[in-house]
This record gives sequence, structure tokens and C-alpha cells, in this order.
Amino acid sequence: MMPEAKDQSFFVGFDNNVPRPLAGFALRIAALLIGGFAMLALVLGGGGEDTGPGIYGDEIIMQGELHAKPYPFLRVAADRDHPAGRAILLAGDGKVGAEGDAKPFDGQQVVARGAALKRGTLDMMVVGSGGFSMPAKLPGAAVPAQAPVSRGTWRLSGEICDGKCLGGAMRPGSGLAHKACANLCISGGQPPVFASTGTVDGTSFFLLADKNGGPVPDAVYDLVALPVDLEGDVERVDNMLILKVDWAKLARR
Repeated sequence: MMPEAKDQSFFVGFDNNVPRPLAGFALRIAALLIGGFAMLALVLGGGGEDTGPGIYGDEIIMQGELHAKPYPFLRVAADRDHPAGRAILLAGDGKVGAEGDAKPFDGQQVVARGAALKRGTLDMMVVGSGGFSMPAKLPGAAVPAQAPVSRGTWRLSGEICDGKCLGGAMRPGSGLAHKACANLCISGGQPPVFASTGTVDGTSFFLLADKNGGPVPDAVYDLVALPVDLEGDVERVDNMLILKVDWAKLARR
């Protein structure tokens, strides 16, 4: 008679009668982990102020005086709606800024063609390659643009963003979610804009520069999309404010 074959399968059994103290401890740990991950998601996904709706408009054509530093902007002459003139911040196509096309026209009257962007007090235009040209006829008695006006030294809280997305080209993210994308735009020459929780002259958006009025340093990339406090001199150019940051006084919140 052949011996009966034995079951060779491997099995690990667990006792369903978990001691009550151990079960309660495990439930408390699980609740803490779930709550902790929920708070972490809020922190990583949040942190930015509501900057209001952005508008990506149709193609527009504007004439004005072009300035390439710290980032390109167009100074349009005063009109009925803008008695002190109007400064239009300029962005390039994709993730590349407009500086390359703007630099040859620095300080000159130009015609700019592009798409209008607007978010609150932030006025911008996306200008593609070849978007600048000399006007066919220069105005014979153009009113000179007003000199920039100092608004004093300020310490402001807020978030550093890339101006193009903030202006309305895309819906801006918040917190760390859009950090990599914003850094790619800023490193490509798109203008960095500070969205402040406070206002100066009714404006909460500031074009960023270094304390000498030049482009921001590379150190700004570590600070994009994070709550920070910036200190520096504020300069008004028409309706646009430029914050000349003393980066040695920067503080993370």
C-alpha cells in the first residue's frame, strides 16, 4: 500500500483574536498617518494667494518706447484711460523670454504685436519672434515718458512666480506644484513677478530686479513658489511697480 501523500503547500496563519490594547494602538497610528498625509498634501498643494482671474486676449498692436532691463517692457503714451502712461510687461513665446528680440530696440519707439495678458493690475503681452518693428512714422511731438518714481523701501510677503503664467497664459499653480515649471520659464528669460499679500499704491504685483535694477540672481530659483519675505526699494514706472530686492535680507516664512 502506497503511503499517503502529504500536502507540501506553505501556509502562514494569523490569529484573528488581536489583543484589544494592540488593536487600539494600531488604529490610533493609522489615524495619525492618514491625518498627517492629508496635512502634507495641503501644505504642498497650497501656499499661494488667490491672484484672481487671468485673461489671455486676442492679438493686439501697440506702439511705445521699449526698455529691455531688467526685463523687457513697453511704455505706451498716456491716453484717456491711462493719464500717466502705461507700462506693458513683455513675455516671449513658450518658455523663452522676449529679451533677445527686444535688446536691439532698447530705448527706441517700436510697434509690438502680440497677445494681451492681464491679471488684476498686471498688464502683459506675449510677443513672438519678429514681434517688434520700427514705426512707419515717428510722432513729431511725442510726449516724453515720465521718469521712474521712487516709492520708498518696503518689506513685503508673498510668492515669486513667472509673470507669463501668472499673467494669464496658464492658470498658475500654488505651492510647490508649479515650482519646476516656473523655474524653467524664469531661467529662459520670462519676467519674474512677485505676487504680494500686501499692496503698494493699490498694486500687489511687482516686477522683480536686483538691488541695482538688473535681472534677478540664480539664487531666486530655490525661492520660487514658496512663501517668502522680500525687502527692497520700490520704483513706479507708469502703472508698473519694480521691486529692487536686497537678496541678502530675504527671509523664508
